[in-house]
Amino acid sequence: MARRTAASSYDEGDVRVRPGRGSRPRSKLRPAHTDATPALVIAVDRGRYTCVLDGRTVTAMTARELGRKAVVVGDRVGLVGDVSGAPGTLARIVRVEERATVLRRTADDDDPVERIIVANADQLMIVTAVADPEPRPRLIDRALVAAFDAGIEPLLCLTKADLADPGPLLAAYAPLQVPAVVTRLAPGSSGADVGDVLQHLRDRVTVLVGHSGVGKSTLVNAVVPGADRATGRVNVVTGRGRHTSTSAVALALPDGGWVIDTPGIRSFGLAHVDPDRLILAFPDLAAETEDCPRGCTHADGEPECGLDAALAAGRVDADRLASYRRLLASRDRQAGD
Repeated sequence: MARRTAASSYDEGDVRVRPGRGSRPRSKLRPAHTDATPALVIAVDRGRYTCVLDGRTVTAMTARELGRKAVVVGDRVGLVGDVSGAPGTLARIVRVEERATVLRRTADDDDPVERIIVANADQLMIVTAVADPEPRPRLIDRALVAAFDAGIEPLLCLTKADLADPGPLLAAYAPLQVPAVVTRLAPGSSGADVGDVLQHLRDRVTVLVGHSGVGKSTLVNAVVPGADRATGRVNVVTGRGRHTSTSAVALALPDGGWVIDTPGIRSFGLAHVDPDRLILAFPDLAAETEDCPRGCTHADGEPECGLDAALAAGRVDADRLASYRRLLASRDRQAGD
């Protein structure tokens, strides 16, 4: 073979061309996945989603076409691939159905990023201990605001009533007409007496929120036999509970319905809540705001607020209005300890 000289010329045949990725143009169309199997997300752990369908448990990951769309506990999704639930199998979540409700919170009141706690819950059980640890009404108020804003019915659950009288706390929330249940240790048992609680949970999707140490996991273990949620003690120095739940998980109730246990929280930011939406959760008060000046927040001290005129005329209950304004004011202060 003759050696190429310096004077030799090169042509395109001497250039190695990198293979292309194909001539077919990329399409923005996504597959419809009409054959996707409906399922419910009951737990999320490091990019893996535990789903239930037809009585079996399936592990799944999200499909690329979902992009950055978050999938949370309570979501109803469509699955494709291996949905047998056999060990070592992995299905794909290709669709997230429209959510009926979304319970959100922010890390604090200055944080613009909303964090979805759960989807499709229709009841929020706010769990607080009467004692050990002491109740923190500011967190209760903020959780109520989040429930009203999301269109989720609130339920107040007071635990450890064997340690202190729940009467004063019940009285504080009576004007808001929030349903309430009280639990105490059953005689001769280490578990809570939850007969009344079960009546409120049956055939509902209920998410539990509360400070660490208030007895959420104990409550879940009592209403869902075999749940085996870890329980912890309250620190005698700080009065705070130890986090025993690290992520939200949905558990099926024996007689129908679901409970969603969530990690204990110490703050409930409400940066996402619009005060104009909050008043809509109180139809009797909202009806008295039609003549409020533009921009009225209906807070205490607002000039010419229609609620003050209604109070003077006896058309609204004073305690109920004060309770509503307390909830409204809770948006402007962080629920600390």
